[in-house]
Amino acid sequence: MNEKIRFEKPDIEKLKAEGLTCADMHFHTHYSDSYTQPKDILRLAEKLGVGVAITDHNQVGGVLDAMEANKDVMIIPGMEISASDGPHILTYFYDWKDLKSFWESNIKDRIRECQWIALKDMPTPKLLDILENENCIVSAAHPMGYLGSNKGLEVCIRKNYISKNEIGRFDAFEVISGGLFRGANLKASQVAEEHNMGITGGTDGHLLTELGHIVTVSEADSLDGFLDNIVKKRNKVIGIEKNLLTKAFMGLASLTEFCRQTPSVGFVQLDQTIMNFKRKMHPPVNNESELAGGESADRNLE
Repeated sequence: MNEKIRFEKPDIEKLKAEGLTCADMHFHTHYSDSYTQPKDILRLAEKLGVGVAITDHNQVGGVLDAMEANKDVMIIPGMEISASDGPHILTYFYDWKDLKSFWESNIKDRIRECQWIALKDMPTPKLLDILENENCIVSAAHPMGYLGSNKGLEVCIRKNYISKNEIGRFDAFEVISGGLFRGANLKASQVAEEHNMGITGGTDGHLLTELGHIVTVSEADSLDGFLDNIVKKRNKVIGIEKNLLTKAFMGLASLTEFCRQTPSVGFVQLDQTIMNFKRKMHPPVNNESELAGGESADRNLE
């Protein structure tokens, strides 16, 4: 196993004493499928001594609230984008104003009635094209998906829904996701190592008590340095997944939100079923030599 990925409870105080900065890089608020308030997240983050990435599905309200209320917490302006073809994609911006501008220009008008499910007309390749022009880093959220779903990049590649060449357009893989079981995270870690990817980790928290159980760790004292170190592969990820009881509570909290939007969710599932059938009939190109110029995109900043 990669020595930079440690499946253990993070000792935040010890890590801080070593001059390291810790951040939970995947956390949700009431702006998507959680009931947690941004101000409560910041209050606990300050107490624990961790930074936090607010990553609501297709929404930035939680980030904006957090920036307004922030006192002494490193806030990573983020968003978990639900691509129309399945994968969830984490974006981390260097400046919250850039995130807001990106959302207004590219995400806002593609949001469905249920705001945190798959966007309209935003498949993964198209989203990556747009993100190429943004000052952010891009990580594949829970790459192996949830419970057999297509909500992960690697699982879609293995199903031949998305070309494996798209991996080279990501800066990182989320190698420890709190909502998954250890086996799935180990597989994600292996893929990240095989492709020499950067790594991120976060609880995928929906309950306040989850904050800080999985952290991305870096020797950086600023947001810019913290994000740069991920791209340059100079960070670690430390943490353990949720236990079954916490998973159940988190799932229940999220499910109550989804149930209120059942018709919208049903239409999305139908759209994705049709899309996946078409991709089965015309699978994506996976041979890099068949791409224009024979090269895959590479966004790493070596």
